[in-house]
Amino acid sequence: MAKDRKQGKRGLNIIIVGCGKVGASLTEQLYREGHDITLVDRSSERLQVLTDMYDVMGIVGNGASYKIQREAGIDNADLMIAVTDSDELNLLCCTVAKRVGDCAAIARVRTPDYSDEASYLKEKLGLAMIINPEMEAANEITHVFSLPAALGVNSFAHGQAQMIRFKIPENNRLDGQKVMTMARNISGDVLVCAVEREKQVFIPDGNFELHQGDVVSFIATSKAAKEFFERIGMPNKPVHNTMIIGGGKAAYYLGKMLIDMGIEVKIIEIDRKRCRELSELLPQATIINGDGTDEELLNEEEIAYVDSLVPLTGIDEENVLLALHAREVSDAKVITKVNRNAFHNLIDKLDIGSVIYPKYITAEAIVAYVRAKQASVDSSNVETIYHMFDSRAEAIEFNVSAKSRVTDVPLKDLNTKDNLLIACINRSGKIIIPGGMDSIQAGDTVVIVTTHTGFQNIEDILR
Repeated sequence: MAKDRKQGKRGLNIIIVGCGKVGASLTEQLYREGHDITLVDRSSERLQVLTDMYDVMGIVGNGASYKIQREAGIDNADLMIAVTDSDELNLLCCTVAKRVGDCAAIARVRTPDYSDEASYLKEKLGLAMIINPEMEAANEITHVFSLPAALGVNSFAHGQAQMIRFKIPENNRLDGQKVMTMARNISGDVLVCAVEREKQVFIPDGNFELHQGDVVSFIATSKAAKEFFERIGMPNKPVHNTMIIGGGKAAYYLGKMLIDMGIEVKIIEIDRKRCRELSELLPQATIINGDGTDEELLNEEEIAYVDSLVPLTGIDEENVLLALHAREVSDAKVITKVNRNAFHNLIDKLDIGSVIYPKYITAEAIVAYVRAKQASVDSSNVETIYHMFDSRAEAIEFNVSAKSRVTDVPLKDLNTKDNLLIACINRSGKIIIPGGMDSIQAGDTVVIVTTHTGFQNIEDILR
């Protein structure tokens, strides 16, 4: 918190209701950024873990209670975030907070019925944000389906630009190439933004030399990214069908999205009642009632021949084992959903394809809102944040709404901080991969990649 005070930035007073996985992740991130946090949960044990770990206040009780909210300081709160396991409780917490205090409110809502009405609920209840982790995870998975050669795909500029992560394979033409040489000889329409090598993260300049095994993040349009992968010998084999193991909410959202994309969907779910529900919700999908961890059943359903496999059992260990098995018996594109972050270092070493962490997706969207709300200068707002390489780097999208010290100046003349790259400019729908003579203009959205943390305003990029 001392860091923010040095910068003259006041932390917000934030109440978080719910100390589960998402609440814990939010507490960690927002505490690190210098905000004053009060936690509310019915479980004293879960509260104790977080209050011992961070300098935050904890209150045991029902977060929708008027009395508990007053005890938590709702009268002086800037923001209420409700992320319990109950959609109804989250909405009620936010409704009470809006009536009692003068604060913004964010609710986690996962049920499909409510999600279909999210815009209506947000407007009528006066909420700043309604976020659905399972739907957002499904969205991220479909982005990877569009570029199967990638490990991860994140969208900026309303989907017009993408941050794409991939690993340079053995004997690839990128091995030993400098970034400037790659841009000249392979593609000038992509910009290498960050590289992870042996647990170190680099923001590369033109002289940085790439090597096999590097995990590279670059930004480009979807078309340019596909052409780039073709040129480096990593063609994106189209996905025509997928097997989803587990039939929970995330499977429903993903199945619906993939069917709309024209991809054949097969879902294996152990609960017979849920299978009947999915058959009604997704009549175009093939629903199999059975144990998705049963090797014999997987063989019967021809796991060896599927184009892609997504384990969504709700149990991380099962998802990881299924991913390893699929990599062993098939050439399928594998995307693994992991809810806990306890063993991420080990998971990163495993050959399980792309890994999706829903709680991070939720936390990033909320942190982007918090930074925009806290920004002291009106010339820009944080639109989007993605944490990269285990939060050792950030990709931040700013909306530059007015002239400031960074506008109308050639990028080569901007006195920017070290370990920082201006990666992309979106100007009225046109995506610019910037060079030194380009400049930021009022009305642009700008993507910054940096190993610094806590940027709230585009001017934070300056020394």
